[in-house]
Amino acid sequence: MFRAEADVLSSHRILRALSFAALAVTVLVGCVVNETRPLPKLEAVQAKQQIAEAELLDVAVQAFDANIPEAIKDNEEALDKRRIYPDVRKAESRLLANRLKTTLETSGQWGAVRVVPEGVRFVDILVSGKILESTGGRLELEVRAVDSVGRIWIDDKIYAGDADLGSYKTDAAMRARDPFKNVYVQIADDLLEARERLTTIDRRDIRQVAALRFAEDLDPRSFGGYLVRDKDGFIKVSRLPASGDPALERVEKIRERDAVVIDTLDGYNEQFSEGLSDPYASYRRTSREAIEKEDKARAQATTRTVLGAAAVLASIFVSSQCSGSDYNCQRIEDAVRYGGGIGGVAAVMSGIKKFEDAKTAAQEVKELARSFENEAGSQIVEFEGRSLKLVGTAEEQYREWRRLLAAIYAEETGVAPAAPRISPAGS
Repeated sequence: MFRAEADVLSSHRILRALSFAALAVTVLVGCVVNETRPLPKLEAVQAKQQIAEAELLDVAVQAFDANIPEAIKDNEEALDKRRIYPDVRKAESRLLANRLKTTLETSGQWGAVRVVPEGVRFVDILVSGKILESTGGRLELEVRAVDSVGRIWIDDKIYAGDADLGSYKTDAAMRARDPFKNVYVQIADDLLEARERLTTIDRRDIRQVAALRFAEDLDPRSFGGYLVRDKDGFIKVSRLPASGDPALERVEKIRERDAVVIDTLDGYNEQFSEGLSDPYASYRRTSREAIEKEDKARAQATTRTVLGAAAVLASIFVSSQCSGSDYNCQRIEDAVRYGGGIGGVAAVMSGIKKFEDAKTAAQEVKELARSFENEAGSQIVEFEGRSLKLVGTAEEQYREWRRLLAAIYAEETGVAPAAPRISPAGS
């Protein structure tokens, strides 16, 4: 009787000892579900009253730096590991700038808000940015904003946020709200906060300096003495042109035409952004799911492979708990060893399969990325009875426009193009 009870206890100990690894593997085979809380839906601060025209500042948002590292730009594997897909990044440089523009526009806090080529400089507020990370799950931007005076509003500040998953639920939800709208709202609110720190005179100076810098760039001989730099390096107005100055009136007409060219290029960007809106939203949603699947697969693969190997080793090397004459105990021990070995091998194979799933998910993102193309348009500019055709990218079109503009101005006024000179204060 006592012998039978001892055999039963010994068998129980074997079952517990040899089933531990298989049990651990079984537990870890299950899916891990991370609870996600909905993000608050931020909105940019809206203007509550009309802003005086003399203080209504225009904002130019440059197409963002796609930030494709030079050292690995031709290394597809290295780019894949960092989830950088050049075709997508190039499209995003305009798409994301356009998202920020829309956020600023709808706040009613600013004058004209445009996405501009790199060559545009003489504006009230110039915003530039760099894409640090952009996936369907997270966006991280480095942003800088400076006014025409040289005052820094945002100093290479990093704005980051996770996707609002509610925006991915339906196609209608994706069209209604960008999953990273909160990031753009934070930038817009920081710009507004910087503006509110300025006096009325400061804001008017920004507009005057922008206009005079444009004039000086075009005709430094006529407008070279109106701006100076103070001891802090900021550009200030030292004196104003006389009212009715013919040279000023001509430059103002040219600046209006320049604004039309910039508006046209901004319109191309708007069309480009609208055309890619739905496929880009679908790409983001799918890439987020693929990346989530990839990350989960890699984590599960490692866990399953390690624990599976442990189960196999445990089933092989665990010491026997049975006496040589206890055949019943040995049969149980052999069965458990076999089960543990089979379970461990299955876990190892499952881990390998998960690694393959991860590769498939990564490839899915890469193939989606290749579907984007950034097409440039062209425009015809009418100026002083001449028709000027501008072709190429937005940057190329604007560079050509400025070159032609300077040449025409020099031809008609006899003023040779020259670099602008802003004198230091007191000179």
